[in-house]
Amino acid sequence: MTIRAVLWDVDDTIFNYYDADRLGIMQHLRSEGLDAGYDSADQALLRWREVTAVHWARFSAGEVDWQQHRRDRVRMFTGLAGLSDPEADAWFERYIAHYEAAWTLFPDVVPVLDLLTGYRHGILSNSALAVQDHKLRVLGVRERFETVICAAELGYSKPAARAFHTACEAMELPAHEVLYVGDEPDIDARGASEAGLPAVWLDRTGVGGRPELVRITALDQLPALLQGDTRFGAPLSFG
Repeated sequence: MTIRAVLWDVDDTIFNYYDADRLGIMQHLRSEGLDAGYDSADQALLRWREVTAVHWARFSAGEVDWQQHRRDRVRMFTGLAGLSDPEADAWFERYIAHYEAAWTLFPDVVPVLDLLTGYRHGILSNSALAVQDHKLRVLGVRERFETVICAAELGYSKPAARAFHTACEAMELPAHEVLYVGDEPDIDARGASEAGLPAVWLDRTGVGGRPELVRITALDQLPALLQGDTRFGAPLSFG
């Protein structure tokens, strides 16, 4: 089997979303005078992520569009159901400013991309194109990826097979020649595998388990796979 391209997830795969989200929401709560309502940063982050999950599921199901899902997150998180659309939009934009200030790539990303210059690279993300294109430009890696495909524009999201197939079609490659790398075992690795792509679960936190998936714990383990040291499709793991 010949791998010609690597298709990447973004958040918590190449971009340190967890830490940026945590720092961003806490700084935002302080600036909004809302931090007193939580016992700790982790408690606030947990609530923010619970709210995000609820409304992301609605967006993924096609019940609301991208902008509305953001507004509904703000209203649920703040408890201010009567916020107008412009008020909710402004609240979210103020949060985004704090969130962006905390953006970083994981330190293993650029070295691995430098090692994999013989492969084509693309992005498939369950986000919006404007969001991820801007993020990749700010982080200085947008030019590394020939295509960026996002769920908000597609109208469907990972783990749907057609999301992976659309990205492969954009690269004009068959699925079996495109490796998918992502941090979610089901949304990313299992979804990609079931869509016919070789797939790697990037388990940065060392959760383990899932022996049916090819698992690595850091991106510096990826080149060995691509160089043929390990047969894709076998339930192997590193770390």
